[in-house]
Amino acid sequence: MSSSAHHDHHPFQQHHFHSIEQQSDSAKMGMWLFLGQELLFFGGLFMAYILFRWMYPDTWMACAEHLNTTMGALNTVVLIFSSLTMALGVREAQLGNNKKLAGYLAVTIFCACVFLVVKYFEYTHKIHDGLLPGNLYAYSHDVMPGRPDLFFSIYFAMTGLHAIHVIAGIVVLGWLLKRALRSDFDSKYYNPVENVGLYWHLVDLIWIFLFPLLYLVR
Repeated sequence: MSSSAHHDHHPFQQHHFHSIEQQSDSAKMGMWLFLGQELLFFGGLFMAYILFRWMYPDTWMACAEHLNTTMGALNTVVLIFSSLTMALGVREAQLGNNKKLAGYLAVTIFCACVFLVVKYFEYTHKIHDGLLPGNLYAYSHDVMPGRPDLFFSIYFAMTGLHAIHVIAGIVVLGWLLKRALRSDFDSKYYNPVENVGLYWHLVDLIWIFLFPLLYLVR
């Protein structure tokens, strides 16, 4: 290897890539493929939602009354704000400003934790009232038409799977924060931040669909 080639070799460039740009392009393509299969993954749940809502429209209307729209709206605002801080963090990574990147990542993680805390209180209320999926459904204060157990099965499946993705997001955001504090990123190497940003935007986008479908049925 010539001295110029050695000089151009980025410290985080893997040996099987010709350049850091090729490595970044490959990683980005892999992330888009991953996001595509995530959409297919959630797509099955969305189709189940559409089918059961068509079969039991009265059930969907009645059950939606038992969801806390205020909490759902709060979580929507929190996630939209976290998308903004994530986007600002990506910009700082592109500029090689690791200190500001770390700050934006910390705020994004905080927003994700707020989302989970709000969801915890929502779930606690549902469990207390017996508004649970399948055979666990035991709500005795009101007789809802059709199959309310199906509604809450869809509710817990969709929001629970989304919450798992939020937790996974916190893990990878924490990994990025650790690296930002080490000043690992610069104007040539910021692809990990960009890819995690794409993942986080997808998590936010899915919730933006879940909120009206579940909470605003009425």
